[in-house]
Amino acid sequence: MNGMVRQNPWNLVPQLQEELRRLYGDTREGDSTSAMAGWVPPVDIYEFANRFVIYVDLPGLDPNKVELTLERGVLTICGDREEAAHSSNGMTPEYQKIERSHGRFYRRFLLPDTVDSEKVNAAGKNGVLTITIPKQTRAMPRRIEIGA
Repeated sequence: MNGMVRQNPWNLVPQLQEELRRLYGDTREGDSTSAMAGWVPPVDIYEFANRFVIYVDLPGLDPNKVELTLERGVLTICGDREEAAHSSNGMTPEYQKIERSHGRFYRRFLLPDTVDSEKVNAAGKNGVLTITIPKQTRAMPRRIEIGA
């Protein structure tokens, strides 16, 4: 029996592309500006009939140190996560593997004009920032009678 396995190096390209998207943000999304960021926190966005809800993963970060602004229909989330200490009891590690991102993060989201920007609220719990953005009630379309 032959123990050789043939590998196709092109099978690694999608994996490499996904890793680059994860590290530098997906520029196709258009909602983030990763040029100003050391890392990009992952988000989940849900739209309901009366609101949007955005969940932002920010483990190890105090929610009070996150800057959240809404200006001209653009929601911006930014802040800094400090690098973990490199030594323990004054000792430097002989080996380390760093997977947790640190440094400045920055995300921007363009909101539709249906949001009620005066009633946006946010809360942080268990490393997840939850942003609730209510929608405005729209005027219902009606038929207008034309007078003579």
